[in-house]
Amino acid sequence: MASVPQARAGRVAIGGGDTAPVVSLRGAALSYGERTVWHGLDLDVRPGEFLAVLGPNGSGKTSLVRALLGRQPLSAGTLTVLGRSPREAARHIGYVPQQATLSATAMLRARDLVRFGIDGHRFGPRPRSGAVRRRVDEILEAVGASAYADVPLGLLSGGERQRVRIGQALATDPRILLCDEPLLSLDLNHQRAVTELIDARRHSHGTAVVFVTHEINPVLDLVDRVLYLAPGGHRVGTPEEVLTSASLSQLYGTQVDVVRVHGRVVVVGAPDEPIAPAPPHHPTHEASAAHDRDGVRP
Repeated sequence: MASVPQARAGRVAIGGGDTAPVVSLRGAALSYGERTVWHGLDLDVRPGEFLAVLGPNGSGKTSLVRALLGRQPLSAGTLTVLGRSPREAARHIGYVPQQATLSATAMLRARDLVRFGIDGHRFGPRPRSGAVRRRVDEILEAVGASAYADVPLGLLSGGERQRVRIGQALATDPRILLCDEPLLSLDLNHQRAVTELIDARRHSHGTAVVFVTHEINPVLDLVDRVLYLAPGGHRVGTPEEVLTSASLSQLYGTQVDVVRVHGRVVVVGAPDEPIAPAPPHHPTHEASAAHDRDGVRP
């Protein structure tokens, strides 16, 4: 498998062939009942790498994230995270979920959500600590959310809430950042702000990024490699290698045209039909989204 590509088209080379992978899958498969979502997946993700995960609805993108979080067992093959099982490595994983419908947690303040990223895994009352408060303030400042630190989540815009979620994910000082469609429902300005925060983290700390998205263009200049999941299998490689008419046509089993216009990638003719049953629904609660990191919650 190719190592992290060296400096290409405005991307900064991070990591390399000599660096141990932070995520490693071998012969990995995932099924729901008799329907196989993907199989035969061999993948290494290295420190500081930005991996975009693409594919149609139902292709198993979110299921891959769930497997990396230790919430979804593989049907076959092996998966290690930082050389351990995903649950054992969970403290070192930051998770930025999709925009979720606000529930009873809507009245939590932004700073409360970030603090859950620091000590939400603990049982019982959380002791007040000046050090923890300072850490929360530092994180909120780093993600540009200081101005609304004490504002309830329900009163924040979608872009503001995503900044806070990124802050919650970064609170654990993660070595791996899993982002599941973090740009949904955001306008272009907020998309740019969110992707810049994520990219800054991986450059400053060597944090690996696994970024699930339907739309590659907002992150195209940041991506080192692409994992494309589709009905005909999967492809792993640089965007230039994977996002081609020949490659996607083979994956979909039908003619798919990839056109590059003004630095953007346009895919024409790819069906976006669910190709596998969705996994059982588990509502995402703001307070626990990042941090089932000890496997305490299902």
